[in-house]
Amino acid sequence: MNEKYIPLYRKYRPQKLEEVVGQEHIKKALRNAIELNKISHAYLFTGPRGTGKTSTARIFAKSLNCKEGPTVSPCGVCENCVDITNSTPMDVIEIDAASNRKVEDAQNILEKVMYAPVNSRYKIYIIDEVHMLSTTAFNALLKTLEEPPKNVIFILATTEVHKVLDTIKSRCQRFDFKRITTEDIVKHLRYISDNEKINITDDALFTIAKNSAGGMRDSIALLDQLSVLDGEEAISTDDINNLLGRLSFDTLNSLADKIVNSRPQEAIEDLENIYNSGNEPVQILTNLMDYLKNLLIVKNCRKEIVFELTQANDAQVQALTSQAENIETHQIVFLIDKCSDYIKELKLTNNPRLWLEVAIIDLANLTENTSLVELQNRIARLEGGSVEPVKVSAYKTAPAPVMKPEMQRPEQPKTEVAKEKEQPAKAVEPQEIPQPQEFAPMPKSKPVAGNDISVLWGQLLEQVNSAPTRALLKQWANPVKISPEETILTMKNEIFLNQVQSGSKKQAVVDAVNALFGQSDSNVTVRLPHADDVQIKPAAAAPAEVPKQTAQPKPSPVMKPVQMEPEVSDEEVQEIKEEIKPLKSDSAAKIEASLHSDNVNMVMELFDGKVIE
Repeated sequence: MNEKYIPLYRKYRPQKLEEVVGQEHIKKALRNAIELNKISHAYLFTGPRGTGKTSTARIFAKSLNCKEGPTVSPCGVCENCVDITNSTPMDVIEIDAASNRKVEDAQNILEKVMYAPVNSRYKIYIIDEVHMLSTTAFNALLKTLEEPPKNVIFILATTEVHKVLDTIKSRCQRFDFKRITTEDIVKHLRYISDNEKINITDDALFTIAKNSAGGMRDSIALLDQLSVLDGEEAISTDDINNLLGRLSFDTLNSLADKIVNSRPQEAIEDLENIYNSGNEPVQILTNLMDYLKNLLIVKNCRKEIVFELTQANDAQVQALTSQAENIETHQIVFLIDKCSDYIKELKLTNNPRLWLEVAIIDLANLTENTSLVELQNRIARLEGGSVEPVKVSAYKTAPAPVMKPEMQRPEQPKTEVAKEKEQPAKAVEPQEIPQPQEFAPMPKSKPVAGNDISVLWGQLLEQVNSAPTRALLKQWANPVKISPEETILTMKNEIFLNQVQSGSKKQAVVDAVNALFGQSDSNVTVRLPHADDVQIKPAAAAPAEVPKQTAQPKPSPVMKPVQMEPEVSDEEVQEIKEEIKPLKSDSAAKIEASLHSDNVNMVMELFDGKVIE
């Protein structure tokens, strides 16, 4: 009764390399290094917690300093072995870098490094959680790690190797410890349970191993905690779930069944019982997400590997298989994704129960709404036309009503721009879209309005794609004749006439005439004005002709007047100025002056001034 209790993870700490669970690659490398007498001056052990880093470092130190060594199998009874086992050696110094991270602590190590071992072969420094050292402390150790005194060995251990300086890692032999497999953990737990006379089922051991995430120390600590429950009946998985606050498989199966079959009312009733049992909201959704993960594995994986991935027994796998038949893979993935979102929300909210209930109701309804069969049925109904006809309000213009044959206009020639914008559309049956009583389609204007040259000139300018050419024509050109047979334009300035008569600007005018009349190779002439040329003034376009209709036609819309010479914008003026830069100074000045208003030009002439940009 007076004997002090030793926790199981300390009592069953390995004392020899062969007792280390897993890590076969590391045990082989260290064993060969000892046998071949190839001992490095610095080692770096890295890996997840509870995988044997510190234990291996102690065993390695014991193998090197054993009176019978260096040996792969230390005796365990000599003074050095006993001191290392009891953590009281003089020549094996263990340092916790988390509490000794300052540069002064590193300097204290360096001061003692120079002294020879007292009664051992090597002086060994085991620095645990070495990533906690400050940068200055790392830098203080750099030179000593690279060239330590004779018979000094450093063993660095860390769980976060990415935080260790690269200059430190390059001076060490690195060994990566892997997570211990579930099978190896279960075997070791069974060995400890038999020695300690702990009555526990194999399923419970699997649950412990799965919960430890590959860490042996966590598994043994949980087994030690469960050992106090040992009684007449064996410790089961339910006991572990109650101890950890986890939901049992049957509880999760019942809740998931309500969600999969879209029964939110019954799912809320199950949730009420689970919540009243003392389970935390985050834990409930976390366990549900883990259950859905197992359901996804059963749905998509072979039976041979299902047991290994889910750690479920035959009855549980059978229940999961039966449930997976009623849900699609994409639905399970969607449920898992939503669970993850709600878990994040629960961690931030002040009312977790409200969000827990919202989450369960949402999950139960999402299953039905995302059913692939339901989506396919909806698509089939839409494609088959078994939908209610679309009602069109008299005040809306889309979709456009279908005109009767006698109301349709003769087909007009299409421009190239119009052809590019034209989109194919399915014909809508008149009976599917009820026609309003007082709705009449608005007639469209013709692309070319008769012989009105002012309107044609405005439309021609709109067809010019080049902005500088369009600005030049607006300012300096005058239409004499615009027709499909011949188009004649005059230029007010001889300098710009030379530019328009040839090159890209002439081609831009020809392309605009082609697009206006829907033809190719139009005859375009650009020349200086003649005495008999008539100056065209801006005029409003004539209203578009409306084809004859049997029904009472509505008043035709009046088109806005199209200016023959629209006002030139500032950007277009700047483009014209760029055009005249290469010209001679006198001509350029005259042209640039014409770009200003008459009042500005008058003031410039009166005071012999100029416009400053």
